[in-house]
Amino acid sequence: MADFSSGPNLKEFFIPTYILVPESEVVSVPDAPKCPVLVFINSKSGGQLGGELLVTYHSVLNEHQVYDLGEHAPDKILHNIYVNLERLKNDGDELAAKIQERLRIIVAGGDGTAGWLLGVVCDLKLSHPPPIATVPLGTGNNLPFAFGWGKKNPGTDRHSVESFLEQVLKAKEMKIDNWHILMRMRTPKEGSCDPIAPLELPHSLHAFERVSLNDELNMEGYHTFRGGFWNYFSMGMDAQVSYAFHSERKLHPEKFKNQLVNQSTYAKLGCTQGWFCASLFHPSSRNIAQLAKVKIMKRQGQWQDLHIPHSIRSILCLNLPSFSGGLNPWGTPNRRKLRDRDLTPPFVDDGLLEVVGFRDAWHGLVLLAPKGHGTRLAQARRIRFEFHKGGADHTYMRIDGEPWKQPLPVDDDTVVVEISHLGQVNMLATHDCRSKSVYDPSTPTSNEDEEEESNDEEDSVRGEEWRKFGAADTFKIPDEVDISHLS
Repeated sequence: MADFSSGPNLKEFFIPTYILVPESEVVSVPDAPKCPVLVFINSKSGGQLGGELLVTYHSVLNEHQVYDLGEHAPDKILHNIYVNLERLKNDGDELAAKIQERLRIIVAGGDGTAGWLLGVVCDLKLSHPPPIATVPLGTGNNLPFAFGWGKKNPGTDRHSVESFLEQVLKAKEMKIDNWHILMRMRTPKEGSCDPIAPLELPHSLHAFERVSLNDELNMEGYHTFRGGFWNYFSMGMDAQVSYAFHSERKLHPEKFKNQLVNQSTYAKLGCTQGWFCASLFHPSSRNIAQLAKVKIMKRQGQWQDLHIPHSIRSILCLNLPSFSGGLNPWGTPNRRKLRDRDLTPPFVDDGLLEVVGFRDAWHGLVLLAPKGHGTRLAQARRIRFEFHKGGADHTYMRIDGEPWKQPLPVDDDTVVVEISHLGQVNMLATHDCRSKSVYDPSTPTSNEDEEEESNDEEDSVRGEEWRKFGAADTFKIPDEVDISHLS
């Protein structure tokens, strides 16, 4: 049971058991909490920190409002709680109504864990979707950093937890875009085209079978995978290094107990994978231009080819101003560049992705400079990768920190990956966060002094299959949907 003796303000976060557990004894509460929270913790994140954080939150709050993601599926937890809230509201319970209106979620883990929760909340179509705050427990921690929660693993003691809860109470709500990714290819004559992840698929990537009787392409043997992301999708050599790191961590978790050690290991793998000497060790056939044709849609219904310089070995589709531990690959183009290249400032809720390319790790290091950025390629509402037949037998991809190795059938010229805008989700952000909203009047539209000049290389109605990520077990595609053609 929670102990309020040292922190009377903790009552503002506390949810009575009968709200969380159906058929529990109803208790009388004088005042509804200002900031009721549900806490989801990946106990395996951050070495031992996830487990320690779980113990502390259990001691600070009602144990029924704190969940270990290793033991509880978040979609089932949220579904049951919201069903109970609706039942109590219908019975005239005013406390349940206020808790549902004020509810906030805290998720502690890496970017993949945070994306999993975001996908679940999006899929469940809750009547009052709760905004989400992220506790940085991973290696990159781009999501927490983008919204002001920092990128270092926090303290796990009681004082640190209480301080974080106070920040959640004061945080502002901010909508961010979420993005749907769909990948389709013919079943290869030999081998498998199933994504090869570090022992498990990313939470936000799912396979699904033929969904319509008239879906002739799938009847002929096409495989389709779909998922979603909030921060970024990347393909190429940066994802290859990430894949090596995650594979090693899955096989030897005892070696990855410390964030600094993890980051050092990541840098070493960048060297061994040839990312720092890509021109010598990376086959040119896997450079993005040689691997696939890239098309973008800047305006509804108007596809156009995107020129990719032949030296680009990694391409990044970025939604938030944070990548690779807090770096900003897009930067802030000055006013002339915005005008001449038809660009806009990078907002997290404008329905646009920033597309950036990198030649190698040295190119990436320019992001450490105050005005450094990658090769700005475009901004787009939809992006389509069409892989060249026989261009390569595999490539590497990454969604929000979770990488996989993607086999490509060499006899198939219809391998397609398409990214499109899905909707928006509510985040919690500190008032000085780096993410900017197009609806925030305090956000500058451009700044001529932000960057010196540099030489850059320079919707139709959707079916139901576009409307969910599949992050929740409750995800199901209706029979009438036909995904045989991507528009």
